[in-house]
Parts: sequence; C-alpha cells; structure tokens
Amino acid sequence: MKLKTLLIIKAIVCLCLGLPILMVPNFVYSIFGATLAAGGVFAAREYGASMMGNLMLSWFARNSQESEARWAIILALFVYDAVGFVVSLIAILSGGINSLGWMVVVLYLFLAIGFGYFLLPLRKSLQAN
Repeated sequence: MKLKTLLIIKAIVCLCLGLPILMVPNFVYSIFGATLAAGGVFAAREYGASMMGNLMLSWFARNSQESEARWAIILALFVYDAVGFVVSLIAILSGGINSLGWMVVVLYLFLAIGFGYFLLPLRKSLQAN
C-alpha cells in the first residue's frame, strides 16, 4: 500500500467518525453502549474536533514529498493511532463499551501499523542524505 492511500483512508475514517461525533456525540457513543453526561459531551466534541484536524492533516499531506515534514506527519499520526489503540483496547477489556468497540480497536491497530510501516524506512532514507 502507498502512503498516499493510507492517508486517504485515514482522512475518510476521520470524516466518517469525526463529523458525527462532533455533531451528535450522544447518538454515536450510544451505538457503542456508552452514555454521556454534559462533561462527556464536551470531551466527545473535543475528540471530534481532533479528528477534524487529523482529517485536514491527512488529506493535505497525501501528496507530500519525502522530507522531514512528512516524517513528522507520519510520526504524529502513528503516535495518535497507537495511543488510540491502547485506550480503545483498555476501554473494551474493562467493559466500558460493547463488543462493537472491537471495530474501533482494529481500526486504530490497522492505522498504527500502517503509519509505523512507513515511519521507519522514511527516517532511514532521510538520515542517509
């Protein structure tokens, strides 16, 4: 898979999940068996805003050339998705969300592995220059 393809997938995921979380967080979280109080709605909307930022970063970086800036973007997205994987896995194992949450865990894992794959070779090639 090319980095461009992975960035487009990331952008689509962020659009499809981030926009609904931003606009109707109670509905989205209820799908996963979670309920939100007022503070939870605020935090969920902040997360939705974060996903909109990831959407913009992923979409506009899709055609970037090999550089330190592209390496930084890949690193940032890798860390974001790796942390998302760990947090989602803990939530599902602790019983905080229903089994549909495994979809989120797998999605974060896929993205973290994908960006991790592109992270190492890119860094090595930049150090060679």
